[in-house]
Amino acid sequence: MQLTADLTGRHVLVAGAHDEARRAVRRFAGAGAIVRPVSSPEHFTPELLDGAVLAAVVSADDGGWPALAHACGERGVLLVREVPALPGGCVTLVGGGPGTEDLLTVGALHALREADVVFFDRLAPHADLPRLAPGAELVDVGKQPGHHKVTQRDIERLMIESAKAGNNVVRLKGGDPYVFGRGGEEAAACADAGVPVSVISGVTSAISVPAAAGIPVTHRGISHMFTVVSGHQPLTDAEHEHLAGLGGTVVVLMGVGTLPQLTAGLRRAGMRPDMPVAVVERGFSDSQRTTVSTLTGIVTAAGAARVKSPAILVIGEVVRLADGNEAGQLAGLAESVGA
Repeated sequence: MQLTADLTGRHVLVAGAHDEARRAVRRFAGAGAIVRPVSSPEHFTPELLDGAVLAAVVSADDGGWPALAHACGERGVLLVREVPALPGGCVTLVGGGPGTEDLLTVGALHALREADVVFFDRLAPHADLPRLAPGAELVDVGKQPGHHKVTQRDIERLMIESAKAGNNVVRLKGGDPYVFGRGGEEAAACADAGVPVSVISGVTSAISVPAAAGIPVTHRGISHMFTVVSGHQPLTDAEHEHLAGLGGTVVVLMGVGTLPQLTAGLRRAGMRPDMPVAVVERGFSDSQRTTVSTLTGIVTAAGAARVKSPAILVIGEVVRLADGNEAGQLAGLAESVGA
């Protein structure tokens, strides 16, 4: 049940086994209620409803707790039924997509609803987590360029400790956990610690953010392949040569800081100096912006536009198709344009 009522100071009775009712207890308490938990029908007495405005039965049996249902009817107390929380002691790595709640998958939403604890990144859709993960403890472990308030090893340790304490842990990450998200490391750490771990894929920003700017990463007759590259560290000469010779579209994540090295390396490797390049900042936000230029001009254009992370780089002829421009006209390449 999604709870939006303000229950500050109101008494709520929650009936159900401790483990099964744990999410409901936390959620009602988070809404300000004074919660009275009752773990079994044998422990229930009608007097426990004194002053209560609501009773919640957490049970897989719709006919369970008949005495409580009868007493609620007699006293005019609203009775709701909820399904039990899933067993804890596990970790789910959830891809949150490019940052907009609209692109969360059904699986991601279900995992968040079942979560006891959520460890979330700054690029994951976290603004409305209290509603998406009602009653869960929310822990910000987001990293920023040059500043990691919680190290990767500490994140893994916190997840494992929480799961071993019996919690249903969700690790909410931007994009997809297995696309430069260090999800493989976190899954391996959980497995090594004997903690069950599962993965829910997310919509990667490598595809979705260019699309938000009107740029398809593939297009018939123009590009039949795309390569996703991390720009976190400068590439080697051999990697520049490989990218320049591969053709198609190159999508670079986390590449603002290494943009000068990347473009210089691709030029040395033989990529055309007039190859179209786009930098899409803050994809799917109200301040999304696209800066378009060529391989030789993008560093200057990005500097003039004061481009900052988070941003996606797109290199290739598909940039000419931005906003549906299939005629191939790349007017104003050195200008910063709104997307």
